[in-house]
Amino acid sequence: MTAAPAPLILPSFGLGAAGLGNLYTAISDADAGHALAAAQAAGLTYIDTAPFYGHGLSEQRIGAHRWAETARPYLSTKVGRRLEPANGRAVPDNGFANPAAYIPVFDYSAHGIRAAFKGSQARLGVKSVDALLLHDIGEMTHGAAHPQILAQALEEALPEMAAMKWEGLTGAIGLGVNEIDVCRDVLSHFDLDVILLAGRYTLLEHAAALPFLDECHRAGVRIIIGGAFNSGLLAAGPGDTLHYNYAAAPAWAVERAEALRKVCAAYGASLPAAALHFCKAHPAVISVVPGAQSAAQVNQIARWIGETIDPALWTALKDRRLISAEAPVP
Repeated sequence: MTAAPAPLILPSFGLGAAGLGNLYTAISDADAGHALAAAQAAGLTYIDTAPFYGHGLSEQRIGAHRWAETARPYLSTKVGRRLEPANGRAVPDNGFANPAAYIPVFDYSAHGIRAAFKGSQARLGVKSVDALLLHDIGEMTHGAAHPQILAQALEEALPEMAAMKWEGLTGAIGLGVNEIDVCRDVLSHFDLDVILLAGRYTLLEHAAALPFLDECHRAGVRIIIGGAFNSGLLAAGPGDTLHYNYAAAPAWAVERAEALRKVCAAYGASLPAAALHFCKAHPAVISVVPGAQSAAQVNQIARWIGETIDPALWTALKDRRLISAEAPVP
């Protein structure tokens, strides 16, 4: 059984909540709550999270927040990893500072999908979510095991998620990945409502992803853009550590980001604002979810979203071959 096509309605911009799980830097529960309150006040009323983020910490903080009943956010979370209590075992950080005392274990079985979502329900304090995404399938993640993982995703995980959709546990199903090839592999066998694609369609790099987004638009598959700042590189300030793809930024990425920054400045635009507006301009994109860890960061994102950008900027970027000539722009 595959999921019937269903319209997915989300705000144009939301909040990626990996940072609320202490990505790179630990924050307090209070800081996380302030960030969520700021997101609500700024109209960033869609939150994307996952059990992996802080080993349950992100979901727990979202669930603990006191949302007004009339202002509960749209939510997406992910399945594909179960959280096992550490029970004295060493807890890997997986890029998260002081994660919760659980060990994430890949599990794409039907039982694992149900178990993962049951944990998310408890942490988030909800019965259902707006979108449920199969997390981190692909060769970059699983290496030689990728064929077996893909087969299990198609035979067990995705059919189970489709059943959960019919049961009303989620409004839409899809993938949450950083790889394009696996999206094409899945779509050739299984109907999806939505794909959260992180870091592959950005102002910095998008030429390879552009044909895929065009295909999704024609097929009616909606795209959520994560990693619009390429792990923070496009939003970094003076003295900030430069990350790209969740690691130290390579020289080519730093140089290209600086070239983009200079052209944006010449047209009175901030680079992060241009990055957000560029991602949202593709007609397949339903929402863009930049990450933040504090109320100040959330408020800065809201200002970038509200920034008016001179249309001539996009022409200049295309003329300088810093963005693809075929890329849709605002």
